[in-house]
Amino acid sequence: MRRLSLQRFWLELSGAFGDLGTFLPHVVAALTVVGMAPFGVLAGFGLFYLATGLFYAVPVAVQPMKAASAAILVSDMSPGSIVACALIVGAVFLVLGLTGAIGRLARLVPDAVVSGLQLGLGLTLALLGLEMMLADWAIALVAAGLLLAFFWVPRCPAALLALAGATALVLLRDGAPSVTFDPGLPELAVVLPSAGDLWRGFELAALPQIPLTLTNAIIVTATLGGTLFGARAARVTPRNLALTTGGANLLLAPFGAYPMCHGAGGMAAHHRFGARGRGAPIVMGLCCLGLAFAVGSDAAALLTMVPEAAVGCLLVATGWELASALRARPAPFAEWPALAATAGGTLAVNAFVGFMLGCLIAWLWPWLRGRVTRHSRAVEPSSTDDGTGGNQSIRVS
Repeated sequence: MRRLSLQRFWLELSGAFGDLGTFLPHVVAALTVVGMAPFGVLAGFGLFYLATGLFYAVPVAVQPMKAASAAILVSDMSPGSIVACALIVGAVFLVLGLTGAIGRLARLVPDAVVSGLQLGLGLTLALLGLEMMLADWAIALVAAGLLLAFFWVPRCPAALLALAGATALVLLRDGAPSVTFDPGLPELAVVLPSAGDLWRGFELAALPQIPLTLTNAIIVTATLGGTLFGARAARVTPRNLALTTGGANLLLAPFGAYPMCHGAGGMAAHHRFGARGRGAPIVMGLCCLGLAFAVGSDAAALLTMVPEAAVGCLLVATGWELASALRARPAPFAEWPALAATAGGTLAVNAFVGFMLGCLIAWLWPWLRGRVTRHSRAVEPSSTDDGTGGNQSIRVS
């Protein structure tokens, strides 16, 4: 039992860092481009990850809100507007969860659309990973080689060892950045948005984020949880995911936390690299809290030590895991038009466009197919028509 527990610990440790492909780029950008306080951002992720692991008991991911994060990075938003975005999205999903409306919304979405979102998001992650690998092909090849080599070794923390090997190689090649360890609790400043901040946060960041959270962080995550973990994922329901997303943002955003949600890709990443229980989210939460308390202002420099090309390798593996999970619940042939449209729209534009396109086709397809069938039957010649207006009887012996 002790040996089994140790092996399980190493796999949970490996799985904990499987979602760095999504986590690192957004967090580093929040600290360096936006200039957010490292303690608030990292402590927010740490606390949300700990609560998530303890409640769900399976590796449900905590991720930056990607659509909102993109808007924050390109729109020069103030700290008050960023807090407003998190508060608005949090309030929306807390209300949807408390009223039970999120469950009714989830049941309205056709299964083919959920499968299409899963496939489209998986392909999107894989392509993004390949793009990140292009930044440094030498490091990418080393990381990919280590990942493949360790992945086939039973009970081996492949993701952790691949990232460690690639990082060590970069440090030997380029040198280590200067990082100062300054343990302590910085002074917390509560940020309350103004009326102008509320409108700007809603218009620029919350509005595009809400449909993405509904699809990827709620509906697809709940479906993927059942696929990967079965009865152990009984708590991973749309209602619970909406409640934890809403509650975490409402509680933590005023203290400097970044807008956060769950995500199907993150869950697939944790699972792909060995996580099966609450250990991975708890490890990730403790690491974030450790960085927040021990490093402080130099957290961005420490996080950028992990090479982008190596993180891209994890994203490719994550995308494959998310897309290949469809094999556990194959779709009937009649659902493929909606599935393909959803995946194509997600890959070409974003998840919301894929979602709307897939729902439109899924709801209209039976009606269109019925119209075509009735029309084809109407124009077929009668089997008893002899071509001259008379009828012929046909005997079958």
